[in-house]
Parts: sequence; structure tokens; C-alpha cells
Amino acid sequence: MVTSIYHNGNGRLNAASQDPGKVKSLNHLSVLPKIPLFGTDGIRGKVGELLNAPFALQLGFCAAQVLKASVKETKPIIIGQDSRNSSDMLAMAMAAGLTSAGVEVWHLGLCPTPCVAYLTRTLETMGGIMISASHNPPEDNGIKFFDHQGLKLPKDLAQQIENLLLNNSIDSQNGLTQTHLGWGKHYQRRELIQDYLQTLRQSLPVGVDLQGMRIVLDLAWGASVEIAPALFRALGAEVICLHEKPDGDRINVNCGSTHLELLQQAVKEYQADLGVAFDGDADRVLAVDSLGRVVDGDYILYFWGQTLKAQKQLPDNLIIATVMANLGFENAWRSLGGQLIRTAVGDQHVQAQMWETGAMLGGEQSGHIICHHHGVSGDGIQTALHLAALVHQSGNSLAALVEQSFQPYPQILRNVRVEDRERRSKWKECEPLQKAITLAETEMGTQGRVLVRASGTEPLIRVMVESQCAQSANYWTEHLVKVVQHHFT
Repeated sequence: MVTSIYHNGNGRLNAASQDPGKVKSLNHLSVLPKIPLFGTDGIRGKVGELLNAPFALQLGFCAAQVLKASVKETKPIIIGQDSRNSSDMLAMAMAAGLTSAGVEVWHLGLCPTPCVAYLTRTLETMGGIMISASHNPPEDNGIKFFDHQGLKLPKDLAQQIENLLLNNSIDSQNGLTQTHLGWGKHYQRRELIQDYLQTLRQSLPVGVDLQGMRIVLDLAWGASVEIAPALFRALGAEVICLHEKPDGDRINVNCGSTHLELLQQAVKEYQADLGVAFDGDADRVLAVDSLGRVVDGDYILYFWGQTLKAQKQLPDNLIIATVMANLGFENAWRSLGGQLIRTAVGDQHVQAQMWETGAMLGGEQSGHIICHHHGVSGDGIQTALHLAALVHQSGNSLAALVEQSFQPYPQILRNVRVEDRERRSKWKECEPLQKAITLAETEMGTQGRVLVRASGTEPLIRVMVESQCAQSANYWTEHLVKVVQHHFT
């Protein structure tokens, strides 16, 4: 028997048992959004609305069919999760759906997203799933998928899962079959996390140690709490931890990579060499120098790029960044003889461009950094370790390295909350907003730029203005935010 979710007319999702091969089509569910379920980083939303146990069970069942059809042999699927209160529920429901489709599940429990990606790639698996909403608040959660290579699920496979979930009968599409499914088994495999820890240490330069360094870690009450402090201490650093326990009520709340104020205070208070802040699932990291200045992904790419360039390990001196990368960073990198290619926002776009060009280093200003010398996914803990190592080996402080790097252009980012997902997705069709953007771009000319976009992970429309003139950046940001607020809120 297979559980199918359906809408009962009063806004609730009910579950019904169906014969395999006669699973009810879900295209009539009014609670499901009309725009694609899969965003830039899997499926994400508020728990209890789209994300609930019946939905996750059905999603797991459908995902199993698609992943099984994409490989030659059925193998286990790895599941990891962050510390959110809802993560246990969603992980268990996903596992139930997967095992009901005859797939073996290896459950890691609390771990970073890049741990799932690494183990999925290096072990004999069919795919990986991470239950996390990354930097989002505690009431949100998400379901991220990886293919057997540890890469974000290709769009065609995500679309197949979505079609199967929403529109199609399960036994007739894409050659999928529901006969003789059997029953998959579920295993707790926390010991596998040790393989991930070992590869993080092995990725560092031979003989590196962090003796004499005092480092503050903001663990955001999330997935890095058990791993990051242990690794930094094993390398000899004196470690001071903030928000160091897994806490589903407080994950990302006024802490972590999106709220650096407490980290900045702590670095100054403890006279630390540097501080690093992870997000809830530890796939991104931002740093703070001893003066309390933010060291974002642009700086990290610049420093790591310099190191790899000096070691002749950066093909064509190429770095892949996104449209958010600061012009000050780009100009400074080009002055060193480097090249920089920009992509759309999202680490999957950076990753795709890296594969296409053969680039070994890429990332986002927000702290997703990918180095193909050491892995295929953004890894906040790995990035933080390499940043600390290069600072230590340089003989300079992080503050001194910042002073010697580049001066960023004034760049202002404002977020406007727009709860209606479908309306938010149609921001490009708003004529007054498009006219306002064109006016701002015309007025600033070559001295600035505008980037407006709907977030793929949060209910936000983001407005970014960058200009050589801070006053101009402030003016046009405020103007565009007012236009968005007037027409969308």
C-alpha cells in the first residue's frame, strides 16, 4: 500500500491508502503552489504549510522512483539533517517514503550539508538528502537533494520528481515501475561522519597547525556544533564558541553568518585573531577580522585565489563569482592578472560555470565557497579551516591581509518581505518597478549598478545597489525599495 496525500476541501492535507500503480494524482491540491516546488536549493518553506509529514512521505516515495530510474543499480540513499525541531519529523517521513519504495536509507542525523554531499559522492550510494533550511529562521525547513555524484540534483531529475508528485500516475511515466518494490531498510550511520572529518583535515596543507591563534566560532545553534570546534582545537587553535549547542528553537536567530553583530563583539572582547560564523547547515561561512570588520565571500575568494595562484594551482587565474560580487573585488583581482566570470546568484550556477570552464575556485559573496581541489560542494567548515591556515602561514593578521587587498565599492542590499510566492515570482512583470530600475541605471551610468531579484530560498524580493558614490547607492536603494513595497506589499 502507498500513502497519497489529497486536499479535503477545508485547507488540510489528508492521507489515503492506494494500490501501487493507482496513486492519486496530486495536481488538484490547492495548498500546493502553482509555481515550481523546487527552488534554487531544493524545496523550502514554512513547516506545517507545504512541508509536513504526508508531503515528505510522498516526496520520498516519488524521489526514490526517479533516482532508481537514473542509475543502473539501486543503492542506498543518505539522509542528514540540521537541528531544527521539525527536522526529525521530515527526515523520518522522507525515510518512510524511500523505504516504502524499496530503497535502503542511511541516516546520519545532525551533520552539515557538505557532509551529506561528500559521503554521497564517495560511498556507493544512489543519492543524498539534507533536511535543512540553511540560513532561514527556525520555523522554516527544506529538503535538498543530491545525485550520486554529490552534486545538486539536475533540473531534469527535479522536474521528474515534481511531475510525479503533482501530475502523473506513478506507474506510467518515464519508464518507472511499481511492481515488486520490496521494502527498504533504515540504518543509523553516524560513524560515517568520521570519514568527512578526516577528509577535511587531509585537505589542509601538510603540517599545518593553528598554534597561537585565538579563534571565535559562531555555530548558530546548528549543524556545525559537533564538528567545527573539534577540528579547530585538534589543529592547535584556542577556540571560543558562541551558540554552541544544537537548538531547534534558536537556529540562526540573531546569530550565524546572517547576523554577525555578536561575533564582532566577541572577537574584540576576547582579542581574538579572527572569528568565523556558519549558517544553520554549515555550507557557508563569513569571517570577522580582529578589528571587527566583516570578511565576506569576496575577500575569501581573493585571499584563497592569491594562494592558489602563487602555487600555480589556479587555471587561467580564473575565479567564478556571481552578479553580487563587489566591483572593488573584481577590479583588484583583474589588477593581479586574474580573470573573473559572473553567474546568476546561487551556488549551483557557480558550480555549473566551474565545470564548464575548468575553474578550480568559485563562490558567492554570502560565503558559499567551492574549491574543486578539495570537493564539489560549498563547505563552510572547510573554507574556515583554509582561511585560518592561510592567515597563519602568511605571517600576517587577517586584518593586515584585508588592508592589503581591496576597497569595496559601497554596496547596499535591502530585503522586502513578500509572502505571496506566486506574486513574488512575477516581479519582472511589474512595469513601474522595471521603469524605476532603468531610471536608476541610467542616472548612475558606469559608476554603479542595480540588481533586483526574488529570493529562491526566502519570501523576499532583494534590492541591491552598488555605486562608487555612497550617497547615490543609498538614494537609489531607498527609491527602489519604496517601489517594491508599494506594488508588492
